[in-house]
Amino acid sequence: MPKRQKTDSGASRRNEPDSVPSGAVISRRAADRLRLGHPWVYASDIEDLQLPEGAAPSLVQVADNRGLLLGTALYSPSSQIALRMVAHEAIDEASWLALLDQRLKRAIERRIPLLAADKETDCCRLCFSEADELPGLVIDKYNDLAIVQLLAKGLDTPAVRHVAVDVLRGFGKFFQPAAIWERPDPRIRELEGLAAPGTEPLYAADPPQPATATVFHLNKLKFHFDVNSGQKTGAFLDQRANYRAAKDWTERLVPDQRALDVCTYQGGFALHLAQVSAQVTAIDSSRASLEVAEKNLAANRDLLGKKQIDWVCGDAFAILRDWCDAGEKFNAIVLDPPAFAKSRRAVEGALRGYKELNLRALKMLQPGGLLVTCSCSHHVGWTDLEAAVASAAADASRRVRLLQRRGAAPDHPVVLNLPETEYLKCLVLEVE
Repeated sequence: MPKRQKTDSGASRRNEPDSVPSGAVISRRAADRLRLGHPWVYASDIEDLQLPEGAAPSLVQVADNRGLLLGTALYSPSSQIALRMVAHEAIDEASWLALLDQRLKRAIERRIPLLAADKETDCCRLCFSEADELPGLVIDKYNDLAIVQLLAKGLDTPAVRHVAVDVLRGFGKFFQPAAIWERPDPRIRELEGLAAPGTEPLYAADPPQPATATVFHLNKLKFHFDVNSGQKTGAFLDQRANYRAAKDWTERLVPDQRALDVCTYQGGFALHLAQVSAQVTAIDSSRASLEVAEKNLAANRDLLGKKQIDWVCGDAFAILRDWCDAGEKFNAIVLDPPAFAKSRRAVEGALRGYKELNLRALKMLQPGGLLVTCSCSHHVGWTDLEAAVASAAADASRRVRLLQRRGAAPDHPVVLNLPETEYLKCLVLEVE
């Protein structure tokens, strides 16, 4: 007999739906959200849960509170996002693995034209989780290395890893991986209760000496990549098109002048700005990241010649406050801070942070200068970000002209009924 578990949201139901003998019954609110195309069900919206004895299953069937089957979901017993829908019908593990294979192949096939059209780039997000109908699965390509992230407990199985490796190795003409590594996100691993990461690659062309590092190209620039260091999967591929836009707008409005990159990480915006600026300063709080940025600068001498970038390690808020008070001036400034709002409760504080950074930047910009300001918090919407910048402009007594609204690169597609996929926002502004 299946084991029945009561959730914190309410008591067990008196009348069990016959159509779902083992699975989850969810609230009307959650069912309506699924029918509108959103694939998540929060733990607080599960009204009843029946699981088999033993370990929690990777898949559960989902029904509304009338007993109507809504589909099958990946199950995460310890996450706030308890269910991630993968099918509109009841499926077993074999059917799920077949779907995984098909959807991952389609995701990669969608990226092949993007890379083929850009001969100056050999990095790409090959799979973007819910945007590719594979909730919790992220795969990035850096030259000849692939990095896999499993961000949901229901994906944490040898079978899922096996399918991912088989699919990646099946695109021989497009991608012949030297190695495929799994790199868990520490925060997500804790929230999802994922297994400890393995120390061996999922695949290596040379098993005795698996490749752990490479140099990849992004908009013609070279970047060092190491599986064992850096944030996320190792780099921020979502900003690829915005890097180029920042360079192009700087060249158009304020060429051969002074530029500042705030929260530079490993030098993404700074190296692009250095191609068209006389002097570039870049700030980051991580000394390790700046050491990689300096290596990236050295790797691009063929493009940048003898140009130098001043790397400054420290807290961006404190540094901008001090420089603003000291009367420092720049002609182009890029603000690319980390996600300030990782929950809805954090939005108010995040907006104060965005306003503070933009206020300091606006005060330091020369008339006619360029401001590129970003947010990667999906809880902060376009209206919120633009209002924070507008408020900062009013306080700084500056007139700001919107040149472009930009999002993530095309390999990070936005699905209209999944607002979480439109997380990256970038405003390109001319400041008078």
